[in-house]
Amino acid sequence: MNTRLENRKVVETLLGPAIEEVAVSPEVVITISEGPIDLAWVKALEELDKRSVMVNRTSQTPNRSLAVSDLRPLLNDLTNKAIERIRDYFVSQIKALRSPSINAQIIQQQSFIRYKELYGFLARHHPVLGEEIAQAYINTMRWYYSSNFTRYKHSLEKLSLFVVDRNDAIGADQTAHRAPANKPSQTSHDALAIGRRADVLRQSHQAALPSHIAEDSKHTHYVETPFLHFNLALIDNATAEYSFIANFFSPAVGFQTISRHFSAIFSQTFSLGHAFTKSLVEGSDDCLGILLCVRLNQHFAFELQRRKIPVADGYINGTNMLLWPRFQLAMDVHAESIKRATSAISTRGAASALGLSNGADAASKQSTAPHMLTQRFGQFLQGILTLSRDAGDDEPVGNSLGRLRGEFEAFLTKVGKGFGSAGERKRERFLANNYSLILTIMGDTGGKLAADTREHFESLRDGVGGI
Repeated sequence: MNTRLENRKVVETLLGPAIEEVAVSPEVVITISEGPIDLAWVKALEELDKRSVMVNRTSQTPNRSLAVSDLRPLLNDLTNKAIERIRDYFVSQIKALRSPSINAQIIQQQSFIRYKELYGFLARHHPVLGEEIAQAYINTMRWYYSSNFTRYKHSLEKLSLFVVDRNDAIGADQTAHRAPANKPSQTSHDALAIGRRADVLRQSHQAALPSHIAEDSKHTHYVETPFLHFNLALIDNATAEYSFIANFFSPAVGFQTISRHFSAIFSQTFSLGHAFTKSLVEGSDDCLGILLCVRLNQHFAFELQRRKIPVADGYINGTNMLLWPRFQLAMDVHAESIKRATSAISTRGAASALGLSNGADAASKQSTAPHMLTQRFGQFLQGILTLSRDAGDDEPVGNSLGRLRGEFEAFLTKVGKGFGSAGERKRERFLANNYSLILTIMGDTGGKLAADTREHFESLRDGVGGI
């Protein structure tokens, strides 16, 4: 008896660890087959996965036992049951994402990320089904973002916006631009002064404007306001979605696949964003507003880099391609308006143009006070320079501003001829006063472009004897 007992103990010692490696407890079988999908179910799934790996490895050895062969069908059946339940679970969660007024990020965190091991198991044991689940998720989230941002776009389109067109150009005849008698004029505003509009750049890290507030707003805004809030919402949602995809689908799929998933989800929403931007700036001559949109877009690019979200680069670049050409066209409108004002001087006489300075009587026609167009040019120049403190040399702002400055200087030269040959000293004083006013308006505006512009006008002022 003792000998038999010892022999059994020896056999148990030898076979115990091997059996323990491949054996599946009844609790695991019941949990996988009938239990609710919760953290205990995830733990049972991990146990099943570990046993399956051990059985597969053991079955490939020369000394495999019959027990291992007998266990394989059970493990296969249990694995198939797990795959079936995982499929049903994710299908139900994807359907939940289509529920009205649902917050997708809550479902993503509580129902997907919390059980991400389920998708990893599915991708390993049934790759085709794993891809189908991924595609179903992609299709649903494409619809989710497209529909929600379409509604948000419609809300922002209800904001009242200032209309800035060629009638607001620097050289436009302000006395000729009047609202029709049967139509009320829009809220008074100065389209050429930056004022507090640059404050919007400090709002690029705030939350987007809620839809109901946008719809009920009674204020009138500039073009940069709806641009800011649409893109704030877009960038935040893109960040959340990319972070979710990278977390949930890895390590089952690589970076390239994750990028393709994101692009498939957000392509329609990005196209919607580009269409919205185009609708905001197309036909607008609001240089300051468009340049503010450019600066906001640059802020978004830096923020995406900080968040390590490389998949939105195409959207940022596409937005730049919409904004910069429109900015240059709007700058050309200002330059052409000054050019027309210069041409008009030659038809009515340069001396009469001096009457536009500060008075309408005969004495004021020979005034050396700055021309009223100089005030408008100086305000506009200061706004552009304020928004170009950190501008790079590769930006088109410098070239557009150079042409505008050239047209303005040609205008002043024409007006200065109104003093005639006998009034050379007055002409010089007139030019010096205009250049000084520009320098005063510029103030201490910083940046390389501002420094170069300041040096240029100081040279012009000193060249005519100004101090």
